[in-house]
Amino acid sequence: MQEPNKSSVTEFILRGFSLIPWTTPLLFSTFLITYLLIILGNSLITILICLDSHLHTPMYFFIGILSMLDLGYTTTTVPQLLAHLASPKKTISFARCVAQMFIFLMFGITESWLFAMMSIDRYVAICHPLRYKAIMSTRLCRVMVIFCGLWGVIAALIYTVFAMHLPYRGPNKINHFFCEVPAVLKLACADTSLNDWIDFILGFSVILVPLSLILVIYVNIFIAILRIHSVQGQLKAFSTCASHITVVTMFCVPAMVMYMRPGSEASPEEDKKLALFYNVISAFLNPIIYSLRNKDVKRAFLKVTGWGRAPE
Repeated sequence: MQEPNKSSVTEFILRGFSLIPWTTPLLFSTFLITYLLIILGNSLITILICLDSHLHTPMYFFIGILSMLDLGYTTTTVPQLLAHLASPKKTISFARCVAQMFIFLMFGITESWLFAMMSIDRYVAICHPLRYKAIMSTRLCRVMVIFCGLWGVIAALIYTVFAMHLPYRGPNKINHFFCEVPAVLKLACADTSLNDWIDFILGFSVILVPLSLILVIYVNIFIAILRIHSVQGQLKAFSTCASHITVVTMFCVPAMVMYMRPGSEASPEEDKKLALFYNVISAFLNPIIYSLRNKDVKRAFLKVTGWGRAPE
């Protein structure tokens, strides 16, 4: 009766990054500072959007949701990474690995579809400005976010169930810094070709479809912008789209490479770098990209803090 328990993996070891011992404190400090800045930046954006009535618009509603998603999926992985850098013990139980995989995928897939909803918002704002408030109602925005969340939960559940129902009897060392599907599947004691197909099909629906939708929408937006006679009007319209395009590129392209290629072609070290890019770096840069040249956010910050006069 005890044989299955002995032969089945009950915990995994996360190998993390291949480091020279003296670089560990440096890497720990870098990730700690980055994570604290992620919390600060995304929390500040969310708080400003809640407190300033001028930011109660569909665009900032979606940016606020994006900030909360960034906080969610970085908190799923980075604190554990910091703990493993600070301690020789780098284990994670099977149950925690499953939970981490599901939660990370749920936030990430929700964010992928949220980018598509944000592009629709920009399309309506630029191509139908007079009807913008009527079309992008509060109810519609909430429905769009709920749709993204449902996709996130359903797709993450399918990914996780198909990955973790496979037999894992050893080895139990995951060559990654968290339980991500491609890295975990390499330890399965079974043929994973079906999982590769499932990953590709789901990757198509949760990454490629929203990315294609964004591309089609922005082609139409750029055509509409070129019809604007005023150069100043064209620049203003382009500037409202530039931030979104930058963020989408940073997040979706690395994620598409990670989840839509066959597992046999994956390089562990390359996978870690890709994961860092869409998991940590994009979450760190999003508040900067959306606020650095955004007068509305600067005005809201100065108004809430009372530090000075907002820029005109």
